[in-house]
Amino acid sequence: MGERLAPGSAEEEDVERTSWGVPLEGGTVEMDEMLADVDEGAFATLRAVFGGELIRPADDGYDAARRVWNGNIDRRPALIARCRGVADVQRSLAFAVEEGLVVSVRGGGHSAPGYGTNDGGLVIDLSPMKGIRVDPTARTATAQGGVLWRELDRETQAFGLATTGGTVSNTGIAGLTLGGGLGWLMGKHGLTIDNLRSADVITADGTFRTVDTHAEPDLFWALRGGGGNFGVVVSFDYDLHPVDTVLGGMVVYGLDQARDVLRFYRELCPTLPDEAEAYLGVLTDPNAGMPVVAMVLGYNGDLAEGERVLAPVRTFGNPLVDLVGPVPYGVRQVMLDEPNAVHGLNRYWRSAFVDAISDDLIAAIVDQASRFSSPLSALLFFYLHGAATRVPVDATAFSARRPIWDFDAIGQWAELTESDVHTSWVRTAWDEFAPHLGDGAGYINHLSGDERPEQVRASYGSNLARLRQLKTTYDPENTFRMNPNISPG
Repeated sequence: MGERLAPGSAEEEDVERTSWGVPLEGGTVEMDEMLADVDEGAFATLRAVFGGELIRPADDGYDAARRVWNGNIDRRPALIARCRGVADVQRSLAFAVEEGLVVSVRGGGHSAPGYGTNDGGLVIDLSPMKGIRVDPTARTATAQGGVLWRELDRETQAFGLATTGGTVSNTGIAGLTLGGGLGWLMGKHGLTIDNLRSADVITADGTFRTVDTHAEPDLFWALRGGGGNFGVVVSFDYDLHPVDTVLGGMVVYGLDQARDVLRFYRELCPTLPDEAEAYLGVLTDPNAGMPVVAMVLGYNGDLAEGERVLAPVRTFGNPLVDLVGPVPYGVRQVMLDEPNAVHGLNRYWRSAFVDAISDDLIAAIVDQASRFSSPLSALLFFYLHGAATRVPVDATAFSARRPIWDFDAIGQWAELTESDVHTSWVRTAWDEFAPHLGDGAGYINHLSGDERPEQVRASYGSNLARLRQLKTTYDPENTFRMNPNISPG
């Protein structure tokens, strides 16, 4: 049997710090040694009742099955359980608990730290669970835990409907929702969790629970911003809203205008109506090969009014190009996919909430943009405002309910052999940014895997104490610890 870590122990703190599995004594452990703890009789019993596919290291397709969106994550689980339904999830979870295996849950596999996999443990892979049902009359959608946002958008857009869902189309609905859910509709319709009606979740004891504001409301509260800490969510029920043609696109400037553009942007954001969204990216122009700064704009409402609201942005300075115009909602949802949705690129990023974009932070950003080590890397701001900020802090587990920027330094590169160079750029840049970022708390879906535990805890804000109590109730052994972890308390 594998060894279980005591909740709140020093060893668990190390798991929180590394984020990708049980620390192994004596350094590198060969795969045969990791598999030795799995009882073959127990595995045979699981295989006899499992409806999906069980993949082990010796099986064909193992290397493809273990890979996740971030190509820089190279981990080797002992078993990947590709689940077809609730029964498979329950049985694979019970097997992992009985065998003392670390558990990862993979929906879209999109987390940068690679939480959807591990070394030597079991991966509960929901990717085959793709069921979606849209009720256009009630304006609701029910989707299983393996669905990606582009798949949900495809079905809801058939009826001219949508819900808040991310900024990159291959993000899994499960991970994005459980972490809060920033996206293009959040100013007008709130975060993804503000549109979550109910959820089906399997907790650590194997119990299937349907939760909402009336049935187990405490657990439902925790799922809305508490990450994957409380169970395997196998189905989500969302409110939908009429969304059809919208405004979307970028206004792009040379890096020589970056200081002025960033100052303009910080003054613009507090003036935005709920319908408008304004993000900002410092990145490399793929055609010119030079760093540029781009205001990334959207408007969810009357197009003529949107043109009026966004006109001051589009006439500011001397843009290199203005790409803003009417587009189908689904088109805007894939606007940032290149290169951010490309499966297998190597990635490392750091992130924090920023209450104010100071001149000192602007100077540091411009300095580091001139030092990009990869043309695929970027510095990004996402602005939370409007409906997303009018929800009381204690109404959901997500606590950042104020106008604020999510700021991200994203390293992306193609060649694995260059990882040290590009990771070093992100870390060096972040050291320069850090004095201007407050307490380091951030959006848990964007935190890196090597954040200090105290920074992870700070990101849950004033809701942490209640979350720890609920963790004790629903997962006292910290079975679900492959995430921005909340230890039982």
